[in-house]
Amino acid sequence: MRTGEEEGVSMADLNPRITVESGKMGGKPCIRGLRFTVYDLASFLASGMTEDEILKEFPYLEREDFPAALAAPPQ
Repeated sequence: MRTGEEEGVSMADLNPRITVESGKMGGKPCIRGLRFTVYDLASFLASGMTEDEILKEFPYLEREDFPAALAAPPQ
């Protein structure tokens, strides 16, 4: 199975808010280089937390991170 990076498309090309670094969080897609994965954000939303609740709990996140994370291709 080929990944987007092997085909010449990086996560940053898809959305600059989503970063993938091999030495950070096991190479999982993260929000803006933070140690906060796309999976974490999706999990909080799936558990019923609202965007406002998540932003209050994690003030380093930004409202624009939500649509970027939800649009990220699965890893």
